[in-house]
Amino acid sequence: MRLALSLVALLGGFLLASCSEERTIAQQIIAAINEMEENGEAGRRGAFMDRVHESFSGQSGRLTRDEFQRFMMLQWNQNQRLHAQLFPIAVTEDWDQQASARFKVLVTGGRGFIPDRGQMFEVFTVWQLEGGDWYLLRADWEPVEFEGLIPAR
Repeated sequence: MRLALSLVALLGGFLLASCSEERTIAQQIIAAINEMEENGEAGRRGAFMDRVHESFSGQSGRLTRDEFQRFMMLQWNQNQRLHAQLFPIAVTEDWDQQASARFKVLVTGGRGFIPDRGQMFEVFTVWQLEGGDWYLLRADWEPVEFEGLIPAR
């Protein structure tokens, strides 16, 4: 019995030690992107925007944080169900307290369970570290065109 308790305590100690390992910058950025995806899909608008830096700019400086929030509100209002499928995220540590991430995302939406529209985008983001958390500082995205596909009518 005593041996079993010792083994359980030892195992618990190993689990706690492995949980406390510090994540890499890439892991932290990917976690922030995944958090934004989950909040966006769940319609948690405030939680989604909490990750967007106050000095955010998008689309090569043509979009402010407020304009981005209005853009996202339009997406949520037009689509009862939004879904984003992220493809491999490549993170680069750019300079002190900043990193960038590139990825593709397939965004689908519609009024019902089955989406009635979707688009693949190539995304480039810049992230700022403040107070131990990463915030989306910049985002640029453009549609990915697929040659040879027949458009739906």
